[in-house]
Amino acid sequence: MDSKELENIIPIPSIWENLKELEKRLIQVSSSSDAYLTEISQYLISAGGKRFRPLISLLAGELGDGSKEKVIDAGVSVELIHLGSLYHDDVIDDATTRRGVESTNKKWNSTLSILAGDYLLARSSELAAESLGLESVKLLASTYAQLVEGQTKEVQFSFDTNHGTDNYLKIIEGKTASLIKTSAKLGAMASGCKQGTISSISKWAWHSGIIFQITDDILDLSSDEKTLGKPSGNDIIEGTYTLPVLIALEKYPEKINKILSDVSKNKVGVNEVINEFNNDEIISESKLFLKTHLEKSESAAIEIDNKTVRNILLDINKYLIERSN
Repeated sequence: MDSKELENIIPIPSIWENLKELEKRLIQVSSSSDAYLTEISQYLISAGGKRFRPLISLLAGELGDGSKEKVIDAGVSVELIHLGSLYHDDVIDDATTRRGVESTNKKWNSTLSILAGDYLLARSSELAAESLGLESVKLLASTYAQLVEGQTKEVQFSFDTNHGTDNYLKIIEGKTASLIKTSAKLGAMASGCKQGTISSISKWAWHSGIIFQITDDILDLSSDEKTLGKPSGNDIIEGTYTLPVLIALEKYPEKINKILSDVSKNKVGVNEVINEFNNDEIISESKLFLKTHLEKSESAAIEIDNKTVRNILLDINKYLIERSN
């Protein structure tokens, strides 16, 4: 996901000014009285990232007339949840890189990575309680519960070639769509939007989040390490079988089962077999899953009265679809 392209898609200067304020706020809120914890907890903040989730909060904030500061804090809260989950994910996956730098669990150790993730999650709740109110705290807590449920399902089905596309969708609903939906909902709530507007942008974000993850999983098979921040095909190596892999399994069970078994036993490198999943047939079938979610997301966006924001939401969907081509 390219920052310049996002700036072109979201041509509202105040959002990008607010994002600069949000970056400062992230550093402020993630700081600890313990300098060592501060260094670890801010490591992935400093590594960058496109801040897609807080951008969605800021964009949703354009639909109301509430406090700019509250909308920024909504974006900070969701980004802290996202960052905290990344620290935990890297321990679960025994990852070596994240966002193009050494992962925290390798740079320090797994214990410190978990503690830093916990700290960021705690700071998210504290910020929401101070700035956004009880309803927002409950929303963030329930969202993190969904995220954990999605992550648990993913671990449960690790290296499992029998779980199919239905369980894959449940995983990404919890791991990705839930937080993107909350990013939009929290921003809209913080800006004082009416319930109908909150509902519409939340529905847009839920389906857009599913699109986001499916296209991300397609990119995992086709992009280089510099673009992804991790090796191409890394999900296969880790036993996380995403939509293209599961479709290939359904079509050619015997052949693909053997390939995945050989990869897991290091009998073959993933680069030698990645074309079994990254080819026109499998990718085209994977993209069919996008159609329903694109239609539902666009239908929710069309309900939003603000024409500028509505068109941006449609353009974000278009961008997400096109990046997997």
